[in-house]
Amino acid sequence: MIRRLDLLDTADDGITESEVFRLALQHSIAELGCVGGAVYLRGPVSALRLVSSTGLPSSVTRAWEIVDQDGPTATARAVRSGERVWVAALPADVAEPSAPLLSRSGWFSVPLAYEGRVIGAITCLTGDNEEPTSEQWTFLTSVAEWTTNRLKKMPAPALLRTDLDATPVGSWEWDVRTGELMWDQVAMRVYQTEPGDFAPGVETWLKVVHPDDLATTLAALDRTIRTHAPFEAEYRVRRGDGGYTWTRASGHVVLDDEGQVTRVVGKGWASDAARSTRDTLSRALRHMSDAFLSVDDDWRITFANLEAERILGPADEQLFGRNLWHLPALHHVPDLEERCRRGAAQSTAAGFDIALADTGRRYDLRIVPVPGGLTVYFTDVTDRRRREAEEAEAVRAAAERASRTAELTTQLAAATTSEDVVTAVAQRVLPPFGAQGLLVLVLEDQRLVHIGSVGYPSSFLQHMQGAHGRDLPDAGAAGQAILTGEPYFCSSREEWATAFPDPDGMPPTDKEAWAFLPLTASGHTFGVCVIAFDTVRHLTAEERTLLITISALVAHALERARLYEAELTRSEELQQALLPRELPTVPEATVTARYLPTGETSDVGGDWYDLIPLSAGQVALVVGDVMGHGLSEAATMGRLRTALHTLAALELPPDEIMGHLNDIVGGLGEHAYATCLYALYDSTDGSCTMVRAGHPPPLVVRPDGSAHFPEVAVNPPLGAAFPPFETTRLQLPAESLLVLYTDGLVESPQREIDQGMAQLAGLLRGEAGSPDLEVLCDSVTAGLLPGGPTADDAALLIARLHHVADRQVASWALPEGPEAAGEARRHVREQLARWHLDDLVMTTELLASELVGNVIRHAGGPIGLRLLCSGTLVCEVSDASLTMPRIRRATDTDEGGRGLQLINALCERWGSRYTPEGKAIWTEQTLPDAAEPADEDRPAGPSGPPS
Repeated sequence: MIRRLDLLDTADDGITESEVFRLALQHSIAELGCVGGAVYLRGPVSALRLVSSTGLPSSVTRAWEIVDQDGPTATARAVRSGERVWVAALPADVAEPSAPLLSRSGWFSVPLAYEGRVIGAITCLTGDNEEPTSEQWTFLTSVAEWTTNRLKKMPAPALLRTDLDATPVGSWEWDVRTGELMWDQVAMRVYQTEPGDFAPGVETWLKVVHPDDLATTLAALDRTIRTHAPFEAEYRVRRGDGGYTWTRASGHVVLDDEGQVTRVVGKGWASDAARSTRDTLSRALRHMSDAFLSVDDDWRITFANLEAERILGPADEQLFGRNLWHLPALHHVPDLEERCRRGAAQSTAAGFDIALADTGRRYDLRIVPVPGGLTVYFTDVTDRRRREAEEAEAVRAAAERASRTAELTTQLAAATTSEDVVTAVAQRVLPPFGAQGLLVLVLEDQRLVHIGSVGYPSSFLQHMQGAHGRDLPDAGAAGQAILTGEPYFCSSREEWATAFPDPDGMPPTDKEAWAFLPLTASGHTFGVCVIAFDTVRHLTAEERTLLITISALVAHALERARLYEAELTRSEELQQALLPRELPTVPEATVTARYLPTGETSDVGGDWYDLIPLSAGQVALVVGDVMGHGLSEAATMGRLRTALHTLAALELPPDEIMGHLNDIVGGLGEHAYATCLYALYDSTDGSCTMVRAGHPPPLVVRPDGSAHFPEVAVNPPLGAAFPPFETTRLQLPAESLLVLYTDGLVESPQREIDQGMAQLAGLLRGEAGSPDLEVLCDSVTAGLLPGGPTADDAALLIARLHHVADRQVASWALPEGPEAAGEARRHVREQLARWHLDDLVMTTELLASELVGNVIRHAGGPIGLRLLCSGTLVCEVSDASLTMPRIRRATDTDEGGRGLQLINALCERWGSRYTPEGKAIWTEQTLPDAAEPADEDRPAGPSGPPS
């Protein structure tokens, strides 16, 4: 192959285009062992014209001088797709008598690309009808590249340039009133007239026009003058040697002020080349195997080939000039005119089938718009449509035979549990076969486990349960079906007795016939489906085949259902593991919560709730919802809960906490969103600071029984928000109910969210004093979701808020000098004595002294001291600095850095938080007993009552 390509490269640069095509074909046929080949180039009217052939006799090439570019041949497909094409044989609708060899041989074709577009193809005819090898494809593609490269080196290849390339165009002007005719120099050359012989009158033109063309040309000119339409004509003019040459002319009229024609102005040029091309194309189209017509804008036939005349025209009449749908052969075709006009209006190729009443043949009528009119193709598709009808009938019969299986398949596809599968089989399989019993057994640890049955008495089921203690081979016909993986059909009790002669082996039921169908999926037999009959039943071969097919469907559905059930169990366990196991008990609030999973799918949801104890009488109540359902959303919920616990433990402000959560959700992707409501409740003053990110508002139920949704600033959902977040601060009376929830509780396809919120308020109105919040939670969920959630999971958190009594809080303002530490110790001693906490005096004095000393050394006033006795003893020192303390390990030479280590050693826990005025550092100690200060122990003194 390489040698032949090298040999082609040695060809002279001056060879002609036809020589290029000839060499390409000769070497391709010789190298590939083909019987012949041809080169086609694009031509007009969606046609490919034959420009060179080798090895093919004229009897073959004559019928294939013109190939339809939209046809099924290898050449046409290669040109359309721009890729190599192999066709094992020509389509069946190609006339066999025209080319008997072509329908028994294979064609393979590669496109010719010239300056970025496909201009044609090289096609070879094989003698053995075997697809070319990859090496043969490579060689033919290389030859095609050599051909186009040679064409590119030629100056304007004649076969590729248009008819108007380098064609001189002359101008003319005719005065209608005077008859004066003016030609320019080019027009004189076009009309074969020497300047000395030209007289400026129309007679000069009349002398040179061929007599046969004069009448039609003058008629076109007269029509232009009468209708003002553009002038178009083609006619012959006499040359100096007495011969004639073809020319074309076009023009338009010029009107005066009154709208009358004064002149006709136009152009003229020689059209011999175009005429020759059209004549060649006409001769090729004349012999096309398909019927071909061209019609003008009025649907009058302007050209018809031999095949069109044969099938459409009477033997003694011409088709030329006749209207298409007035032809006798097409007279009875229904709606032909309407369909033709509708197809032509699309401006693209359109087609439809018609039937000729005279012959009974069916034709594909295809309309292709071309400049100046339309082309119409008639392709005989009678045999093709008959085959298609037969295939459609076979498909319909197969679909009808499989209808019962399809009904069962639909129901099995919707089955999500093992019970659903058993129900589907009982409804769709037992009635058509006249069966009365169904038993489904699965294999677990080499034991047959009953998972569903219909029509079997309890005695039989107990018998099956007794088989659990035996090996699988001893489980009778059911065990045999599982071990062998083959179905077993028993038509009568006698046949059962023959197969199982053990007297104890008779089935303890009144059934008379059985079908044991093994359940096999993923290459593993895991169970058996037993169908039983009350009477003797001999199943036909077709019925047995259908039952075996059905058993495969049942096996896959049952496997899917068992996987679903296992996944549902895991999902529920995962959801419970991600939610709080139990809410902590805190003195600031009494809280209870509910989570209701969705009832439609096994996907876990992203709803969550939480209660986070904080310092100094504060507690955080949270509810959130990650958009969507699934393991990914559940994992996101777990991440947000963990992050929220960490951020809340740092005692960041609510808006900053929400900003960090927004960053986390935003980092999960552009489609990750979550809503959240964070409420920071301070039991010392009854304040509640809330931040709401796309979440439904909270409900507050006051002690007087009124229920309302407070105005809480709305922020976009997490993942779509842009910090800072806006917060809202509320004052909530003691013993109020604060209700947080997700949209799944109040919204459903049958209920708008506003309606659900109003219903929630109605259920809780007057319930602030309810003694048992657990009962209250159950009544709310039962009232809003009587049947459980159907489309979305739901979360509910109800908190009864408590205030810290005045006697449990004491606070003082301290001086900003060194004496502040001593004064702090004095306040601690006096207050703890009132609270009867003498055992904590020494430790608390040391903690307060150390905290105040740190403020004096590292921060600035004003300095505040607060003691809180509510479940624990909290000692808190505040200042105006925003610098947070940081514990570190001090070396032997460091003078500082040990204060926080000492604090960490003396108390249970300690921390710091920002305040509106600066920051506060607190410590927490466990109380030695549960005694609370009495009312008479409230502190009093120079600094006034505790705030």
